[in-house]
Amino acid sequence: MPLHSDQAILAATPSSDVPHPGGLLQPVERSPEFISAHQTLAGPVLNSEKQTRLAALNFVCGSRPDAWSILQSLSLRQWLRLLCWLDYSGLALYFFDQMRETRQLGTLPGPITAGLERRLHENTQRTAAMLAESVEIQTQFQRSGVRYAVQKGLSLWPNSVPRPELRLQFDLDYLVSPGDLARARGILEHKGYRLYENIGREWAFKRNEKPGFGFKDLYRDTGSFRVELHADAPAAAPRLDRIEWRELRGFTMPVLAPVDLFLAEGLHACKHVCAEFVRSAYLVEFRRHALFRRGDDAFWRALERRGVENARAPIGLGVTTLLITLVTGEFAPQALTCWMADRVPPAVRLWLELYAHRVVLGSYPGSKFHLLLERKLGDSCPLPQRTLRESMIPLCPPRPVIHASPNEALTVRARRYWMLLEYILLRLRFHLVEGLRFARELRRWRRVVHQIAP
Repeated sequence: MPLHSDQAILAATPSSDVPHPGGLLQPVERSPEFISAHQTLAGPVLNSEKQTRLAALNFVCGSRPDAWSILQSLSLRQWLRLLCWLDYSGLALYFFDQMRETRQLGTLPGPITAGLERRLHENTQRTAAMLAESVEIQTQFQRSGVRYAVQKGLSLWPNSVPRPELRLQFDLDYLVSPGDLARARGILEHKGYRLYENIGREWAFKRNEKPGFGFKDLYRDTGSFRVELHADAPAAAPRLDRIEWRELRGFTMPVLAPVDLFLAEGLHACKHVCAEFVRSAYLVEFRRHALFRRGDDAFWRALERRGVENARAPIGLGVTTLLITLVTGEFAPQALTCWMADRVPPAVRLWLELYAHRVVLGSYPGSKFHLLLERKLGDSCPLPQRTLRESMIPLCPPRPVIHASPNEALTVRARRYWMLLEYILLRLRFHLVEGLRFARELRRWRRVVHQIAP
């Protein structure tokens, strides 16, 4: 069976005879001129590297029986390139775990097996360090009476993540009552954290920042930590009023209620779909969570009620669910998709049909195709809205990678400036290359989207 491609999707979508999972992929009326322009926009089929990435993604999900047959013929050089993409996408350890579950480890080249084992060993130590740091912070929160709940990360186990050490986690996230933010910030600063940035209702703190962090340190315990505090929305029914307590390795911590947890995970994945680079791990974790709850009708009814209260929920979950469906196949129960079917606008569905594989299987640092999606989502976009010109040509320089420390040594300052210079050059290249590619795509997109029948 051939791998999915943009053209394969296009070949199916014009026909109303094609089944649409849960009613979410509803056909859109298309004129012959539209179909012709649509196929022109789609571009060539997936190249061999993206086909390999798609096979690896479907192997992790267990959604394609033939996925491993595609991977087992790879050369060592191809495996190394694939492993690099798995690292950036957060899938390397999920892939390794699936290899062990299916007893395929013996068929991998020796250096690849050794590299995956090293990653798991390092990430196990890293996860243990992050858990210990989280326990210390939460213990202080609980002693000080801070109302909070763990978000993302550790709270995704076991619904979305089989074991915590398989997830590549970069920070610790807490939902905090607005009235307790000052107290929570004081606790973090007393532990040596410094405020790094404040955007809207989110505060980011860092401790033990070290210049020189590179790709080789992706899974290592470097002793540096990042903590994010998210202010709970002042709604009629705050999420902190519905928390549950869960024990993880001997420590009891508050997490979001099941429906709130699923909704937050889906909207967080949608947020990253609307960004430059999509970490496929977020999609795999959301998919696993949906399958975990597949037969729980009471859960889906409660989620639908919560979706009515949150105007962004249906379209956000719809974008995430439809994207995953297009790339990995049908997975979502009809109880989830039926109430989102008419919430995803035709232009947004068109973007997903055209760009799902490109953005999910793309290379770091990504592309600017998400700008087309942002403009069609409008107020439903989970990211702050910017003009097209602001997105294409940023007027402000990037924030420092590492902040200056008091009395820092000259060598530390030199490494810090070098990191900033490398980052600036990376961003300049990204804006130049992807900006030109986006400008070409924008002209084609405008011609196609106007052909959609109202």
